[in-house]
Amino acid sequence: MKLSDVLNIIWVLFLLSTFLPMLNKRAVEARRRMMIDTIERKRGSRLITLIHRQETMSLLGIPISRYIDIEDSEQLLRAIRLTDESVPIDIVLHTPGGLVLAAEQIACALSRHKAKVTVFVPHYAMSGGTLVAMAADEIVMDPNGVLGPMDPQLQMPQNGGYVPAVSLLAALEVDNPNRDDQTLIMADMARKAIRQVHNTVFGLLRGNGMEEGQARQSRNS
Repeated sequence: MKLSDVLNIIWVLFLLSTFLPMLNKRAVEARRRMMIDTIERKRGSRLITLIHRQETMSLLGIPISRYIDIEDSEQLLRAIRLTDESVPIDIVLHTPGGLVLAAEQIACALSRHKAKVTVFVPHYAMSGGTLVAMAADEIVMDPNGVLGPMDPQLQMPQNGGYVPAVSLLAALEVDNPNRDDQTLIMADMARKAIRQVHNTVFGLLRGNGMEEGQARQSRNS
């Protein structure tokens, strides 16, 4: 086999590896759109999806894990805004969570919608996903589906990693004379993040008609 033939084969394989995932993604999106249209006609609602899965993207097929971000909140807020107040909203949640601000924006927008809001959790909706679910009038879950604790995460300046806010506060309870100011600053931010999430959950539960005492207990659990 000539070198030119080998190069041609390599070039063809490269093109296939580039375009086949794109074509497959378009086919999946088309089937998803048909399913959404079918459900909307059957239930007389507007169906919105917030689905984050590890997907293979880009030329090299690198798996990318997604989470709730500002782009999600922009898209969902637009969808909610364009839905007539008399039309029920169904939202499918499948997410590990994400930015507290983005999740809070989505949850508050859903809680203000006049018609019924139903959240479907086929597998899991963790952290920020649970916060969004709290805004619903009804939560429908698979028997094996789960919601998770709403635990805000803070990015550490030392290594760029994320740690739970409650863990930062727990670290302050350990006697350490060598603790630096940066840790104290992060702990203060952790308190504020937890307070923000608690207040948001309390407002959502009260907005859905839960009594104040029960809402406070649920907020702190």
